[in-house]
Amino acid sequence: MPILESAPVAPSNPYGATKAAVERMLAEAAAAHGLQQVSLRYFNAAGAHPAGRIGERHDPETHLVPIVLQAAAGRRAGVQVFGTDYPTRDGTCVRDYVHVCDLARAHLLALEAMERGGLAAPVYNLGSSAGHSVREVIDAAREVTGRPIAVTEAGRRPGDPAVLIADSGRIRRELGWRPEYDSLHRIVATAWAWHRGEERR
Repeated sequence: MPILESAPVAPSNPYGATKAAVERMLAEAAAAHGLQQVSLRYFNAAGAHPAGRIGERHDPETHLVPIVLQAAAGRRAGVQVFGTDYPTRDGTCVRDYVHVCDLARAHLLALEAMERGGLAAPVYNLGSSAGHSVREVIDAAREVTGRPIAVTEAGRRPGDPAVLIADSGRIRRELGWRPEYDSLHRIVATAWAWHRGEERR
């Protein structure tokens, strides 16, 4: 850690395997048809548009930040923490959270670079290069919302790595990308603003 773009691609679960498969498909299609392509490797996308108009909602919801905020909003009883015995600072998984607006800017920078004649590299990591544990995300949500969030502990889920943190140095150097939402609290606060808007709608 942190993970470089040059690290071996060895997915530990089906979700990662599908991402790896799409990367191979893009590279092969580009080679076969003379196309430009780039793979932007998101780490943990989170947050919402700062104006609160666009946010994250899945059915069923599987992402940690919205699950935690749904618990804060009273739309679910609490949060399950899967695994408390990982070799991390508090025993829970550590992930690299990156704001959706920062991801959108990375897409624009990559497209602009392709319009100018191409990219130096076909793959870029998109992350904050900082890791936060599941417990830290829950604590940040408690602080941002001012609401209690009940937690129940469960066993590890198969295929969950202990730590995933991006080395995003390549895109910073080559495309000038910098995350503007550079703190977990800011990311959670934008998501909470959207969830509050959902409560009022």
